[in-house]
Amino acid sequence: MIKRAASRYGIIDPISLAARVRRFAQPSEVQEPIELLRAGIIFHARGLINTRAIQYNLDWVWPYWVEKQFNPNDYSFIPRAFSFSHVNLTHRNWTAVGVPDVPVYPIVDPRGMLTPLYDGWSLDCWIISDEGVTFFPSRQEMVEQELYVESGWEVMTRCEESGFFLESRVTARADDGNLRAVLDVDGKCEHPGWLIVAIRPYNPEGIQFIENIEYQERPEPFMLINRHTRVTFDQKPGKVLLSRYAEGDVLQKWDTPETVRKVHCGVGMATAAAMFRLNGESRHVSVSVDLEQDLPPRLKKRKYQGCTWAECLDGVARLDIPDHRIQSLYDTALRTLLLLSADDVFPGPYTYRRFWFRDACLMLNAMMAANFMKRARYNINRFPRRQKISGYFQSQEGEWDSNGQVLWIMDRYLTLSGEKPPGKWLKAMIKGADWIENKRIDKFPGLRHAGLLPPGFSAEHLGPNDYYYWDDFWGVAGLNAAAAVTRKFESAFTADRFQRYADDFSRCIFDTIASIPDNKSQGCIPASPYRRMDAGAIGSLAADYPLRLTEPGDERIMNTVEFLMENCFFKGAFFQDMIHSGINAYLTIDIAQTLLRHGDPRYLELIETVADLASPTGQWPEAIHPLTGGGCMGDGQHGWAASEWVMMIRNLFVREENDRLIIGSGVFPQWLDSGRLLRFGPTPTAYGNISVTIEKMQDAADVVLQSDWRSEPPEGIEIRLPGYPVKKITENFHSTMKVRI
Repeated sequence: MIKRAASRYGIIDPISLAARVRRFAQPSEVQEPIELLRAGIIFHARGLINTRAIQYNLDWVWPYWVEKQFNPNDYSFIPRAFSFSHVNLTHRNWTAVGVPDVPVYPIVDPRGMLTPLYDGWSLDCWIISDEGVTFFPSRQEMVEQELYVESGWEVMTRCEESGFFLESRVTARADDGNLRAVLDVDGKCEHPGWLIVAIRPYNPEGIQFIENIEYQERPEPFMLINRHTRVTFDQKPGKVLLSRYAEGDVLQKWDTPETVRKVHCGVGMATAAAMFRLNGESRHVSVSVDLEQDLPPRLKKRKYQGCTWAECLDGVARLDIPDHRIQSLYDTALRTLLLLSADDVFPGPYTYRRFWFRDACLMLNAMMAANFMKRARYNINRFPRRQKISGYFQSQEGEWDSNGQVLWIMDRYLTLSGEKPPGKWLKAMIKGADWIENKRIDKFPGLRHAGLLPPGFSAEHLGPNDYYYWDDFWGVAGLNAAAAVTRKFESAFTADRFQRYADDFSRCIFDTIASIPDNKSQGCIPASPYRRMDAGAIGSLAADYPLRLTEPGDERIMNTVEFLMENCFFKGAFFQDMIHSGINAYLTIDIAQTLLRHGDPRYLELIETVADLASPTGQWPEAIHPLTGGGCMGDGQHGWAASEWVMMIRNLFVREENDRLIIGSGVFPQWLDSGRLLRFGPTPTAYGNISVTIEKMQDAADVVLQSDWRSEPPEGIEIRLPGYPVKKITENFHSTMKVRI
């Protein structure tokens, strides 16, 4: 019927087209996860609305990404002629505000625009003089933005030009159990004019409909948006203007008298302006929005009883180094992980405000390294309920890496904590390990992918469905984890079975790698047995970091690193030219981890480059536009990127290598030369928590280790400060140890 209808109306046959597209991928039981298709449909549905709403109304005031992306004089400009939908591809940057243990994330864009509710409309602040001279932050080239974390979590945005000054501060507060987003704005104009708080029918992704706006003054001045959300002002505006789409942007009414206090717009593009008089002096206005409606249903009837930022950060692994930028990025990354783990662990506050096992496990790994152990246990404890009867840990159908990741992170927690696994963990691990073994392809002779997992949808955006080594390496790690845990807490028989599975799986992987023609592999590990070397090979480095399935300096791993650095780097960082089509901060850090493990000092350059890529608020989007420096894919505040930064800093000071602890191998030489004490910890290890203090003397260096040993490292501790001889400690372990080298 579909084919006949297409033929009748002269439309290309969609079934034939889909079949052609799928020929570019390996045959797979799941072509595209329905969850991602659903998300993509929603994303581009908004893009279609953007196509209708924005380009025909460029006299409106738009958010920063539109002002840049639609400007032909800007690097960000994208021609629109054949674009199916108009979406933010150049400045996907925002910073969430929030309070610990509450999964509500108002976001602030690079010019201070606040989107208080998830995927909702926004609040923006402007100034207009009586002569009609306008000052819009979204059109300002130079804006100062900072994230203040000392006493909480607050985003400040400040801009100043030609007699105009505007500063906004956005935070989330939970006073007396009432959850609010608060916008404090200060405005000043040399000449008489207006400070405006504007209600906007869009957010950093595009249009978000506002059909109804009503202004009331009792019991206090507020606007009611879409009949259920209050925007409350701490003082009465001098004038309130409302507009519907047919009348244009409310901006175009700025010098008209107030006439109505209620407006309905069937198009969904209603706008409003609360105007506060300026007479040459600075004026402060505070605006708040109730966030209760954004809470998950099970939390809406509860009063907020969470901890303060200081309480949640008590006992965390603290960093003390002379490099203010790297120090600040670490402190911010810790708080980002804390913010995004209020309920389920989310990889982002907006676009990626959904659960993936992959992101959650990698973020939990960093949280444990930072000593958020109780928080990690709480989240891991929720994983078994997501497991299918088959044993599959499914967050996205058709992605085969999740089981290995869940088993690996469970084992990682048990190793670092020294605890026994709850019964449901043990049961879930056994089912999950059996699922991995059962999912593997039969080992038919002559089949290059024999013994691997089936073709899957690329977890790391490596390309069309294929037999990705990324999935396989995680599968081996999961089986190793199951063997280790069951050997200790279940039975040697079960452990031996899982270890046989793991060893066989590993042999199959490396046999397939060896069978790849040399002209394809180039001595490296491609993304799959059927791929040439390309940017997708980044996924194969998981065998080295974080899984340590290969030895440090493994020849194929290092050849892969060299290929990527020679062919897939742009401006000193890894450029993923498949799907992401941008610079990846967290994948660059992954390469730095492999270099550090190999003892290659180029990891220092990569850390510095990633630090330079951070936004002014210390965040990294999932992928970064190579020219604008703004986000070009995914969430504007990426939790995976924050977690890799935390892991990088931790491994500079404390690394685990087989049965050894390696101390200080990655600290920057200039930190040692600064004359300041360097500190990190406490961080959990397999042998107990440890804190490291390093002080350079005139001709030596003192390293102090403070620990609560559960057991001694079988092969001891190696202190490897750059520029100093290696010092090995193999006995006489004490809670405080001072070593001079």
